[in-house]
Amino acid sequence: MSGPDAALPHWETPRLKDLTTWDSAWAGLRVVVAGIGASGFSAADTLIELGAVVVVVDGGATAANEAKADTLRIVGAHEVLLGAEYAERLPLVDGVQADLVVTSPGWRPTQPLLAEAAAAGVPVWGDVELAWRLRERAGRTTPEWLTITGTNGKTTTVGLTESMLIAGGKRAVAAGNVGTPILDVIRDPQGFEFLAVELSSFQLHWSYSLSPLASVCLNIAEDHVDWHGSYEAYAAAKASVYERTRVACIYNVEQRETEAMVEEAEVVEGCRAVGFTTGMPSVSMLGVVEDLLVDRAFIQQRKDSAAELAAIGELGEVVPRHLVANALAAAGLVRAAGLPAAAVRDGIRSFQPGEHRIQVVTNEAGVLWINDSKATNPHAASASLASFQSVVWIAGGLSKGVSYDALVQDHAGRLRAVVLLGEDPAPLLDALRRHAPDVPVSLHPNLHTGHGDDGEGSPDPTTGDALMQWAVAEAAGLARDGDTVLMAPAAASMDQFSSYAHRGTAFMAAVEARGLQGTTAKES
Repeated sequence: MSGPDAALPHWETPRLKDLTTWDSAWAGLRVVVAGIGASGFSAADTLIELGAVVVVVDGGATAANEAKADTLRIVGAHEVLLGAEYAERLPLVDGVQADLVVTSPGWRPTQPLLAEAAAAGVPVWGDVELAWRLRERAGRTTPEWLTITGTNGKTTTVGLTESMLIAGGKRAVAAGNVGTPILDVIRDPQGFEFLAVELSSFQLHWSYSLSPLASVCLNIAEDHVDWHGSYEAYAAAKASVYERTRVACIYNVEQRETEAMVEEAEVVEGCRAVGFTTGMPSVSMLGVVEDLLVDRAFIQQRKDSAAELAAIGELGEVVPRHLVANALAAAGLVRAAGLPAAAVRDGIRSFQPGEHRIQVVTNEAGVLWINDSKATNPHAASASLASFQSVVWIAGGLSKGVSYDALVQDHAGRLRAVVLLGEDPAPLLDALRRHAPDVPVSLHPNLHTGHGDDGEGSPDPTTGDALMQWAVAEAAGLARDGDTVLMAPAAASMDQFSSYAHRGTAFMAAVEARGLQGTTAKES
């Protein structure tokens, strides 16, 4: 390419660069949508509404996908292609090469269709990039974006941010990697004043032009190396959340890597760096004084005073350190947006957390049972383990290529025993043998073989609910007065469960089936 458009980045072309509002010239744009899940379906539906010529591709020819395909055909999709063979190549759109590919976040850059698009110079966007370009629409409120990423704590922080915004009288909603697909939010008839946008590393990888009011990377630790190809690539995707931020980049004082991300980001002139810490805050930070969350960043007298935001105890019955950090990060975002301290307090009080994040199942016979199925990597599990003194740990699952050595080293002293899940328990088992050789480990006799038949007509004990019943029974036999039985797997769930929610529900059901049911507390 030569001329004024020669320097266009890989996500732009002369046809795409002016598509920056809902009312831009989208009609006739030839688009391939990769994936027909929640985000892909929403992207295809939106583009059809805009008048684009849309071809949808998904490798799974399932009944659920066929039903979605029928809906998209009815509303005007040019073509819907289902089956593994279609995901191996970039299809033509109305007989010619596509102008754009919009990919679902789970599709890796090395996936053949996406790799072919890149090689052919066809830009690849994610649904978040598309949503950003569509946020401005004549006759509707243009929402401000508060963007949240991090290895752990995203969903809790997004929920707290949404709750604080609503408590402050704003029309706001959580979107992105949680809850409603972001393009469905963009199409809301009334519009929103603020979006609390959870962004995974996958979504950030496919986003290029976002310019949020405020942004935060809560923390960073090894995760999703299998998708990104390296930890460095994963960290770079997370760091991109700060790019083009306009008012405040919120960072974790206790993790230098996040501060370095802010230092290296290209932000809008005048944007501030604001830290959060679970300790005493310095100037331009939010933190903790005694049992209070306080702000020394968004007040005029920050050099010698702090504004009280809320009491720590208002976060719930069990308040681990990382929940305090999440609340402070959310407070930083909404304070950057101009909300008063009272909105932080009221938002915390009204926050209704989801399940499976340091969720108290019961406290019976001196043993506390905790469901933290959302702890899908070592960093999240470390935060859970650090919250308790003597733990019977139920752990293991799909490891995603991470190392467990540091996790076990850091917490070996608090482990009474470990009960292992996972079709391949070897990575965690090896770490336990190296760094906690004296800690008893319970391993189902069939887990390492993949053979699960424990008798004619019996369920496979190495998968799903039956395995969890065995694990809870093992933990109950190992726990003593004063212990916590903590189900914080440090791994994904998809080898033996349909999702982390299924895994957590199976754990709670198994605990309740043993007569251990009790009251449920707020989660982290």
